[in-house]
Amino acid sequence: MDMIIKNGTVVTDSEMFKADVAVKDGKIVSVGENLCTEGCENIVNAEGKLVLPGAIDAHTHLAMPFGGTISSDDYFAGTRAAACGGTTTVFDFVLQDFGESMVDAVKRRDALCAGNAAVDYSFHVAVKDVTNGLIDTIEDCVKFGVPSFKVFMVYDFGVTDGVFYQVLEKAKECGALIAVHAENNEMVNMFTKKFLSEGKTSAWYHYLSRPEFVEGEADERAIQWAKAVDVPLYIVHLANKQGVDAVTKAKDEGYTIYAETCPQYLEFTSDVYKREDGRNFVCSPPMKNEESRQSLWEAIKRGDIDTIATDHCPFQSYEKDWGKDDFSKIPNGCAGIENMYPYMLSAANEGKIPFTKAVELCSSNPAKIFGCKNKGSLSVGKDADIVIYDPSVDFTITNEKMHSDCDHTIWEGITVHGYPVQTYSRGKLVYENGEFKGEKGWGEFVKCSLK
Repeated sequence: MDMIIKNGTVVTDSEMFKADVAVKDGKIVSVGENLCTEGCENIVNAEGKLVLPGAIDAHTHLAMPFGGTISSDDYFAGTRAAACGGTTTVFDFVLQDFGESMVDAVKRRDALCAGNAAVDYSFHVAVKDVTNGLIDTIEDCVKFGVPSFKVFMVYDFGVTDGVFYQVLEKAKECGALIAVHAENNEMVNMFTKKFLSEGKTSAWYHYLSRPEFVEGEADERAIQWAKAVDVPLYIVHLANKQGVDAVTKAKDEGYTIYAETCPQYLEFTSDVYKREDGRNFVCSPPMKNEESRQSLWEAIKRGDIDTIATDHCPFQSYEKDWGKDDFSKIPNGCAGIENMYPYMLSAANEGKIPFTKAVELCSSNPAKIFGCKNKGSLSVGKDADIVIYDPSVDFTITNEKMHSDCDHTIWEGITVHGYPVQTYSRGKLVYENGEFKGEKGWGEFVKCSLK
């Protein structure tokens, strides 16, 4: 045996129980009480601590070109930060270039990631171009091990409703899962032009250019297309009550709709855009009002939110300052990859949700939805992606303590109750007590299958 974690409380997506966890050759080989330690090379005492499956962040943008720059965390920095927050698998979005096949897009990004990732990784493909037969390469990508795709209803590279519909039809044909960034592009552009012409340039107008109904309308429209094709749909970074209500209605009607939200939408409201540092909080969709924030928490408790992810896409302060006098020039995105699991586990520690719900949202559901067969649970045969969590430790987030390459964090000064003390990736210690212990290039590409 390579390692036995003793005396801890194992947390699954349905129960908590005292048990030991044994690891050999990067896999979990036994879970039970009083496992024999004879001949074991490494015995870890988890007395008083929780033993959890590593988190899966199903929504990141590492080394991503945006607004004339590139997000500040490359594949090493981003996955290093992930490991230090208890996340052991990340999904990055590959932006397809015009004229590029889906598989070629994945291979292009994998070449950047393979030698740098500190934890395991996979991809979704963000679809830009379906002309000249490129829509058929979705099926090729599914066979390659990347069965999930994203369409943007916003930005200058976003798809039309017609293309969105075609992508949904292709997904049904070949067994792919389509995710959607839902915002009404025409409304965003109209509001942006209007506010700038009126000299309304602060970060507050980023929110007002993308208010609740601009996202909510697009959520409803996306769900309508998915229902029409009769194919599952995954809504990324859901942030508004109207969209939450639409998801709940679709689920109640029996449609397979998945919804993701992010910690920033659970913690902050649109008031952050009135702050002097409001530019740092600019992301799309933006944080919404208090009613929307509360609706997300209620949806989590009802089971209508399926996953938590980060939309991790950080930019440096000087880049955020490009939009000091024009909110439309602020690169969209915030850091959060290191904060997701601690934040949700802290919510559990405070009694907002059960610990089992935090594991469900951050680990087991992403594994099931995206077809990560060896991830998402502390079960025999699964990868030994393990987090040891001390519920008695309070941790105040500062950028100095983070492991991202970004020079600031929107989580500055926020205290979480409980914190990971160790993270293992396939049995290898990659984080311990505030220090990264892993290595560049350790992470492996995870091929996924929805079948």
